[in-house]
Amino acid sequence: METFNDKTAKLQDFCPIDYKSSLNSEQFKAVTAEPGPALVLAGAGSGKTRALTYRVAWLLEQGVRPWNILLLTFTNKAAREMVHRVEDLTGIEKGQFWGGTFHSIGQRILRIHGESLGLERNFTIMDQGEAETFLKDTITGLDGSFLKDKENPKAKVISGIISLARNMQSGLKETIETRFSGFKNQADSIGDFFEAYTKRKRAQQLVDFDDLLVLWLDLLRNDSVAAAYCQGKFQHLLVDEYQDTNKVQADIVDMIGEHHRIMAVGDDAQCIYTWRGASYDNIMNFPDRHPGTEIYKIETNYRSTPQILGLANSVLGAQSINPAYRKELRSVRERREIPYLLQVMDGRQQARVIIRRVDALIEEGLRLSDIAILYRAHYQALDLQIELSRQGIPFVITSGVRFFEQAHIRDLVAQLRFIVNPGDIAAFSRFTCLLPKVGEKTAAKLFKKLHQIVLNEKIDFSQALFSKNLNPPAAARENWEDLANTLVEIEAAARTRLPQETVRIAVEGWYESYGRNHFANWTSRQDDLNTLISFAARFEDMNELLAHLMLLSSETGNRSVEMTEDCLRLTTVHQAKGLEYPVVFIIGLADGLFPLRRAIEEDNLEEERRLFYVAVTRARDELYLSYPMIGNQAGGPMRLRPSRFLEEIPEDRYEILQVRPATGW
Repeated sequence: METFNDKTAKLQDFCPIDYKSSLNSEQFKAVTAEPGPALVLAGAGSGKTRALTYRVAWLLEQGVRPWNILLLTFTNKAAREMVHRVEDLTGIEKGQFWGGTFHSIGQRILRIHGESLGLERNFTIMDQGEAETFLKDTITGLDGSFLKDKENPKAKVISGIISLARNMQSGLKETIETRFSGFKNQADSIGDFFEAYTKRKRAQQLVDFDDLLVLWLDLLRNDSVAAAYCQGKFQHLLVDEYQDTNKVQADIVDMIGEHHRIMAVGDDAQCIYTWRGASYDNIMNFPDRHPGTEIYKIETNYRSTPQILGLANSVLGAQSINPAYRKELRSVRERREIPYLLQVMDGRQQARVIIRRVDALIEEGLRLSDIAILYRAHYQALDLQIELSRQGIPFVITSGVRFFEQAHIRDLVAQLRFIVNPGDIAAFSRFTCLLPKVGEKTAAKLFKKLHQIVLNEKIDFSQALFSKNLNPPAAARENWEDLANTLVEIEAAARTRLPQETVRIAVEGWYESYGRNHFANWTSRQDDLNTLISFAARFEDMNELLAHLMLLSSETGNRSVEMTEDCLRLTTVHQAKGLEYPVVFIIGLADGLFPLRRAIEEDNLEEERRLFYVAVTRARDELYLSYPMIGNQAGGPMRLRPSRFLEEIPEDRYEILQVRPATGW
């Protein structure tokens, strides 16, 4: 192998690295592996970043030039940290390395070789918002009526469909059939829009984020010069978080690494992003695509106690998996408390019990920021957010905004507010501005005209909503009629029915059609709205419900809590991946909540099990699992059964804490 020239720093100018004393035996084997295909299965908390860093140093010691190593990561932060560590370890300047995200490396390659695809070196990269606007303009130019039809998906949703299809390397029609079946009738039109969108981008020398991967792969497949450049230059590939790669990324790695000098580092048990295009098969089939692959397991865990890891191993024990991939995490730490299972009556008692335990932990010397509460879906933390706000305990939602601050919740509540008080111009403007061609000024004019119609024609608001004199913008008229019908139904229900039924009518009315076509993640937003229906069941009067909602919004939104403050962390499991906390609570461990009901119905339990494993392995010192026995997400109370993942864990892996209503323990 070639050595460094005189213009670069030489590794031998620095103190030699004692790999054996710096690494454990598992890390050492992976780091010093002979060049060739290697799959490193690094369990949670096992120090994979350390292994990757030392692998780069070891390659440099063997005479590999830094610019012949390609380090691919999923975040720029991870790439910077890893390259900085290599510089500190070896003294080789970070500028000598090719390291970064797939997208950042892709754009560098395209600026060098993109001419064969019609790309000039000065092409512009659009951010997501710009790309969606560009697509919207393309659709409007091709079919001016498409986006006006309430049955059709909006540009943001179409953008998500196209992106998923491209990253999965599947056809648009296939993607729509399997992931967006509600838009099957629009599949041909979406295909036409995508084709026009692609041509317009190229004509204007624009690319979106997906192009940085897809066009890079096109280069490797169709431009022999570009392929030879990448394959010759990048003699060693190191890929971090390999379990999160999608089909395009895996194909890029395979194409560049046809010499098979690839080290893919990841954890199949932490593959939890298939819903956004990650392919579980990439890591599972790596040895088939790269004959002679050596599999290295790093199972020594530096994060969690033996008791927590014992429970985590039991979670994975129920997997049906190739024995070559099975891992058994081992802790280097001393034994501590066994994980606890809290059996609570419902979400409200769950919130009270957890807060009591949090108070006790603070008395024991912990900080609020040492404690994280994890859940499968955002709506499952509603009762907890309400109780924390009521007691004045600071908390931050690391997976988004607080429940009552979410746009779709505020949109729905605005309709309820207006029905109860037609003089509420803020509420009227909130939902009216969702209509095509209606902005704040137009909404204010409509509001004023509506009140004039009521006075002049001596009719009530429900009738005035349909008056010809109201005259909303032409583009909004069809949607206005549907909205008006829903408002009338809400108004009638508010006079004669309980708040729960009134909210249900609002959720299932005009806004459902609006949300389905405007939000790519409508299913999860619908879960939130169904939770609002259940919340309304606690009240017998609509005014009381709205007053409570406004107070809660005020309490949760009265100040911004920074991540640097000492506050409780609330997060979905997906957002918690890569993080760790001294104490972790996992709530909502009931079938239908974790695993989610739709995952059960779609037979997608393996990813849910992996998600539970990720949640468990976020805990360092103490772990609490909470099972609510009663749930009422979208209706009356119903008995819940414990999560099937809990039932798979041997009972000696945790201690059941019986909760007494009066004391919480």
